[in-house]
Amino acid sequence: MSVINGSAAFINLSEHELYQGQSTGKYSLTVTLDDASIAQLKEQGVKLRQYSPDGGEPQSQRKFASKFSVPVYEANGDEFMGNVTRGSHVRVQYSLGQEHPVHGITPYLDKIKVLELASGDTDEDF
Repeated sequence: MSVINGSAAFINLSEHELYQGQSTGKYSLTVTLDDASIAQLKEQGVKLRQYSPDGGEPQSQRKFASKFSVPVYEANGDEFMGNVTRGSHVRVQYSLGQEHPVHGITPYLDKIKVLELASGDTDEDF
């Protein structure tokens, strides 16, 4: 198993993600990666995609998925209570699947540790 760090971008941990209105049957987390994690994943043969938030500088991201509910922990190792919010700094433990000739090697989501929770987007202060 391997570990990477980054910031949570697209989060589907409490319910299965939807694609074109239908459930994929998987939980997922897309992570905007730091430089060390980019190098590690590329070395392992995992393909990354580029994402440009608001038309800005492109950033490398990777989606990690699992058919099973994924355990989420606090930085100190306790069970995380609540929802992981966009922009939270996370550490992801993953395992690698078989290589696909077109899509590369699939990383499977095993565990998540929330190192720093970002303030959520709520309408309470509106």
